[in-house]
Parts: sequence; structure tokens; C-alpha cells
Amino acid sequence: MTHQTHAYHMVDPSPWPLTGAAASLLMTSGFAMWFHHNSMLLMTLGLLTMLLTMLQWWRDIVREGTFQGHHTTPVQKSLRYGMILFVTSEVFFFIGFFWAFYHSSLSPTPELGGCWPPTGISPLNPFEVPLLNTAVLLASGVTITWAHHSLMEVNRHQTIQALMLTVLLGLYFTTLQALEYYEAPFTVADGVYGSTFFIATGFHGLHVIIGSTFLIVCLMRQMKFHFTSAHHFGFEASAWYWHFVDVVWLFLYVSIYWWGS
Repeated sequence: MTHQTHAYHMVDPSPWPLTGAAASLLMTSGFAMWFHHNSMLLMTLGLLTMLLTMLQWWRDIVREGTFQGHHTTPVQKSLRYGMILFVTSEVFFFIGFFWAFYHSSLSPTPELGGCWPPTGISPLNPFEVPLLNTAVLLASGVTITWAHHSLMEVNRHQTIQALMLTVLLGLYFTTLQALEYYEAPFTVADGVYGSTFFIATGFHGLHVIIGSTFLIVCLMRQMKFHFTSAHHFGFEASAWYWHFVDVVWLFLYVSIYWWGS
């Protein structure tokens, strides 16, 4: 920062956008190869490339913000706007799934039997595993808020403790959802009910996995003394994302599991 006369971060040339794009191409092509030719080689290569890109890109960002001092107040403000716009785009992403669900369920066609759930579909009981998952995610929302308040109060031990609980609850949610999918009496191929159910809840499950990874990185950084009470936007961004995941699940539970059953 001693060689520039402004508080903005001029990003250094980086190969990671290129390797990330290559990994995305390999993964999508690999999925097609897996589905049609039962070969997982290309998909595995793409996944490994993506994981390595994530690891090194995050390492560079942590270095810039924590050790090189590039994340000044104006830069943090820009990062906040970027995260707000990203979460907003995710909201509209899920609105498309809800639109598809309500379009089909509010006016079921004769092909569906003129009723919802469609004829022949046995929906999941919303007061069993889905209700437990709701309690788990709501509890994780409490623990992430506890972690944030502890960080603001410079209580390092409680911040680590609360973050660990949040990560465990996120992993527990993912485990429960995987078991629910395994035992579901219908599949993604069972008409519009199966497709809307699995694409909406499946993408939410993917977001939970992404959010859990986000929180694990924050936990590791907290253990390495990277965060202070005044400089911790990486943690704040993960908390915003986690609260977004919580709210989306509440809408999914009420719409698809409870009302839709």
C-alpha cells in the first residue's frame, strides 16, 4: 500500500478465473459423459481442478485482505455491495423454482389428475424429517448470530465454539436431506411434482453445502487470528449467505413440504 496514493485495490493478474472456467467446462462435459457413457473420469478431473482453483483463489484473497492490507474501508464497502447483489441474484434464482411449483400446483392439468399432489404421488410427511431439518437450520441461524456477536465482543473462544456448532448443524442438515432423498417414494422422473421438488430442494441442499464450506473457511481463519472486531467482512459475508439459506428453506418448507402435500 506504500506505493499507491489511493485506498482502492488494483487486482494483480491471476490465472484462477481461467482455471475456474476450464474446471466448469470439464465438469459439465463430465456430467454429460457420466450420464450417457457411464464414465466419471472427465467429471472427476473437473471437480479436482475446481477444488484446487477454489483453494488457491481463496488463499490469494485471504493474503490480500489479512497480510497485505488491500481490503481498506472503500474496498470493504465495494465487497459488501457485491455480496448484496450476489444474494439478490440468488433470491431471483429461487423465485424461478417457486414460480414453476405454484404454476403447476395452483392449476393442475388433467394429465396430473386435476389435483395436487398429482395422482399416484405419495408426498413426504412434512412433520417428520422436514420439520426436524427446519429446527436444525433455525438453530444454526441462532448459532451464527451468536458467533457474530462474540466476534464483535472480542470473545475468541465463544466465536470458535459457535462457528463449530453452526458447521455441525449444516452438515447434520445435509445428512438428513440425503437420507430423505434415499427414502423418498418418488423420483425426479415422476412428472412435474418430482422435478420441481428435487430441483428446488436439491439446489437448496447445494447452497447449504456451499455455505458450510464458507463457514469452515471462516472457522479456520478465526483459529489463525485473521478476524478482528473491526475487520471481518469474510465472516459477515458467510453469515449473510447462511441467513439467506435459512429464509429460503422456510419458504420451501411451507410451500413444497407443508402446503404442497
